[in-house]
Amino acid sequence: MASVAFPRKRLRRNFTAETIAKRSRAFEQFLSHLHSIDEIRRSPEFLEFFFLPDLQAAQRLTCTGMYREALATWANAYRLQDRLGVCSSGRFLLTLAGLAVCHQELDQLSEAHGCCEQALQLLEAQGSHPLLGPFLQAHIHLAWKVGKDKRRSEARLQDLREAGLPLQQQPSLKECLIKEPLE
Repeated sequence: MASVAFPRKRLRRNFTAETIAKRSRAFEQFLSHLHSIDEIRRSPEFLEFFFLPDLQAAQRLTCTGMYREALATWANAYRLQDRLGVCSSGRFLLTLAGLAVCHQELDQLSEAHGCCEQALQLLEAQGSHPLLGPFLQAHIHLAWKVGKDKRRSEARLQDLREAGLPLQQQPSLKECLIKEPLE
């Protein structure tokens, strides 16, 4: 950390373009240094620093029915998580759920279907996940609407039913998204 030095604060001129640019460069250098430490780079706290505020904002916008604004925020969170390489986390699945819900509410059914497909591919290896049933149900509904094959999802949903999961009582993808606590 010795090589990272933030420009000192001054009594005046803290908000000049030059001072802000210097402090911004120093902060980028600080984050690069933190990112170079393996234990920090992989810590959930470090990663969520970058995208958790977007997830919280997107969730609030979705809850209030502002789907177009929420979609842009979910998309930004998606890009950040993708660039940080955390596409297998639960937060990434929640992001896909947000994208799917907003696309569906905005009548962009093919895009919503694609988000469900991506989530189901990530959930393929997992035997059980709280979002698996809701994603399968959403995928089946959207596949029917856009004329895509839904047999694999129907079979997987049937397997879950036979395994004893009470799928009739499961919340929808939108309900899961709204109820998920994001702290």
